[in-house]
Amino acid sequence: MIPNVQSFRTSERLSRHAHRLIPGGCHTYAKGDDQYPLLAPGFIERGFGCRVWDVDGNEFIEYGMGNRAVGLGHAHPEVVRAAQRALPNGCNFTRPSPIEAACAEQFLRLIGRAEMVKFCKDGSDATSAAMRLARAYTGRDRIACCADHPFFSTDDWFIGTTAMDAGIPEAVKALTLTFRYNDLQSARTLFALHPGKIAALILEPARLDDPKEGYLQALRQLCHDNGALFVLDEMITGFRWHAGGAQQLYDVDPDLSCFGKAMGNGFAVSALAGKREFMRLGGLDHTDRPRVFLLSTTHGAETHALAAAMATMHIYESEPVVEHLYRQGLRLRDGIEDAIRRRGLADHVKVLGRPCNLAYAALDGECRPSQAFRTLLLQETIRRGVLMPSLVVSYAHRDRDIDRTIEAVDEALEIYGRALEDGVEHHLVGRPSQIVYRRYNTPTAQAAE
Repeated sequence: MIPNVQSFRTSERLSRHAHRLIPGGCHTYAKGDDQYPLLAPGFIERGFGCRVWDVDGNEFIEYGMGNRAVGLGHAHPEVVRAAQRALPNGCNFTRPSPIEAACAEQFLRLIGRAEMVKFCKDGSDATSAAMRLARAYTGRDRIACCADHPFFSTDDWFIGTTAMDAGIPEAVKALTLTFRYNDLQSARTLFALHPGKIAALILEPARLDDPKEGYLQALRQLCHDNGALFVLDEMITGFRWHAGGAQQLYDVDPDLSCFGKAMGNGFAVSALAGKREFMRLGGLDHTDRPRVFLLSTTHGAETHALAAAMATMHIYESEPVVEHLYRQGLRLRDGIEDAIRRRGLADHVKVLGRPCNLAYAALDGECRPSQAFRTLLLQETIRRGVLMPSLVVSYAHRDRDIDRTIEAVDEALEIYGRALEDGVEHHLVGRPSQIVYRRYNTPTAQAAE
């Protein structure tokens, strides 16, 4: 079914209502109205497998997968049953539940390179706890994050490095430095400019590009040579690159690492994991160093979320999930790239990243990144029943879903080609989408709120 303008009427009404109650109309910037075309589903009512249905009854094959948090597919029966079995016994108690130790044991067995773990609810809590722990261990204030990786935390230490830094003290901003990915010299320069001041470097093991041969190992050694901790953000790479994380795939031992996203297949659970030498500072047994207030979240060990995580990890351990992600991602990439070539658009539309975690770039007539052309491609694939803010596959994507998606993208590329000839404004309904990190809203965005 190809949705038409009228089919989003309920979404439009709900959006107006939500914007009066919620800043931005939703609770995650990446899900905001400004990230999508005007002709887009505003509210998703339910999902199953790789498909979602909006409040107007439109059905879509989906490739956002809950911002990569749903690796097995929406409402995976085994994961749902595990959470349901836990809920009748209560989800939060005054003392720990046995499932906390059981889940920790399973997680550490799967990851393999960490010795202790602490659970929380989102990635920001985990990465911020890692930075606090690194500062406590080293006695240093400055940290460095990779400038080429878009998001590490909602907290001040990271958001202060973006254009949306309003409300963050200058003194806090000054404590976070940045370095470039796959550029060892940029990290060396930081250590030379701030000798004995940097507590940790944090980066994703990979994003669109793989690390150069030996880069991660050399960066780790550089950190240790300078008395800093080496921290990997595995929110996305964990459970996608490899069931044990990208640290297993690339054979590198981080001091601390942070997991989340697909760890609970959509249920709220994340983790800070690391070597005992560092993690113990958040415990009760050490007397040689000050105590670290390492993560003390009321809801961090809710039993149903940990049960969902255990079921999810069991599936990753016992079934070829990661292999499926690579296979289907490769099928999707090859099919779309073939359509791009046939349409003569190889200079204007590009598929990026590893097959298990694909993205795409939309470029204008001068081959410059274009929000307008990206929005047009989103608009035209949505018209054809595909919701693809990215090209992230799940364990639920079957061959027929991939083939239907390739067909939809091929048809959308025809419109893209016309827009290059006679102007994108003649094909795009309404305003383009916008980047999240912008200092001011445009008048159009303000009107939406």
